[in-house]
Amino acid sequence: MATDVIMPQMGESIAEGTITKWLVKVGDKVERDQPLFEISTDKVDAEIPSPASGVLLEVKYDEGATVEVNQVVARIGEAGETGEKADAAAPKEEKQELGAERPEPKAEAPKAEPAAKPEPDEDGDEEEAAPTPSDLEERVRTFSSPVVRKMAAEHEVDLSEVEGSGIHGRVTKKDLETHLTRRDETAAPPSQQPRREARPVEVVPSVKREAGGFTVAPYSEGEPVEIEPMSRIRQITAAHMVYSKATSAHVTTVFHVDMSRVARARSRARAGFERQVGTKLTYMPFIFKAVASALKAHRKVNASVDGSNIVYKKNINIGMAVALDWGLLVPVISGADQLNLIGLAKAANDLAERARGKKLRPEEVQGGTFTVTNPGVFGSLFGTPVINQPQVAILGIGAIEKRPVVTVDDYGNDALAIKTMAYFSITYDHRLVDGADADHFMNDLRRNLAEDSWSELDPFG
Repeated sequence: MATDVIMPQMGESIAEGTITKWLVKVGDKVERDQPLFEISTDKVDAEIPSPASGVLLEVKYDEGATVEVNQVVARIGEAGETGEKADAAAPKEEKQELGAERPEPKAEAPKAEPAAKPEPDEDGDEEEAAPTPSDLEERVRTFSSPVVRKMAAEHEVDLSEVEGSGIHGRVTKKDLETHLTRRDETAAPPSQQPRREARPVEVVPSVKREAGGFTVAPYSEGEPVEIEPMSRIRQITAAHMVYSKATSAHVTTVFHVDMSRVARARSRARAGFERQVGTKLTYMPFIFKAVASALKAHRKVNASVDGSNIVYKKNINIGMAVALDWGLLVPVISGADQLNLIGLAKAANDLAERARGKKLRPEEVQGGTFTVTNPGVFGSLFGTPVINQPQVAILGIGAIEKRPVVTVDDYGNDALAIKTMAYFSITYDHRLVDGADADHFMNDLRRNLAEDSWSELDPFG
């Protein structure tokens, strides 16, 4: 008996997933729990394991197709079995509705437009005045599928103007088709409007390259360029970053932090820690512990803004930015203030490893109250990171290295010492956090790192 492979629901609010890559081909043998295909959702990228052992008999959706949860995407069984059962489970018309259609070749002539519109910019938006922060917020927050967003971009539709009939007001493909039909009925004759060919570039429709009411072209006519569509995770990151810059009043301040005690404690305990605990001891657990302690004393930094209200978060959930080959993810260490160094090291290394292996669950990238990013691992001295909404602050860690520092000796004289130092930058939302608030937080963080004896590492050396 053949086994149906279905699109899993990767979280309570996830209604669909996009198949980004098939890891096996039709006719290949597969083992139970062997990675079968990769999917991308609004929350996380993940590898989906095979539900059974056997032969991959049929693949019902190609790479790039967006499929609703619980729909059959493939079948596994014995060699020679047919795909009739799967065909019955996913009728042709439903398959088309769920996004299995392939993009039209770029060489095809564009469909007749119901009404003339200004030439769309590279992101699929009409050439008009730059969006206000409130407009941009509404567009980025619009709840819809990748297929609907692509269709909206092609037809130059602002999804915030479409009434959604799905769960929580979700805009469905049918809603968008109804909206387009109504627009066609009321549009002016196309012959009365100028007609221009849209650039064949698929991008995030909610992001615009506009300033002062004009558009800056991404490339010149005849310029030698190579164009490729953004990955799903890059589209989400792009939209989120633009939304954050349009929402929060970003200010950054930088502190020089003495990491000498941390470096000595880590060096002394590193080998024993890895041997007994079974995970690496990096600088990050020390930083997470110091951050969690400082957040307890400065609740403004562990908050969000809701209109004219301040939302103070009672939990301390630290997001840790993880750079991947295909984009950026921010898994969350929940209840970070309740963990010791061992717990923080285990949690951080586990989340980072599973992020790289596409094994994260959707809930593990949600609920963060403060974020830490570590560009210093790539050699950067410091940076000015963008706030991870709806948070109000993000900490950037620069390169941790030995530097000459002016100190005072036991006799009160200036002296030159070699210490392990790093620049820590905090970007904060000035709507809520003032410079004094940020500086008090950073002074406590610096003190925690510079003065803690880290005695809990004593058993490891």
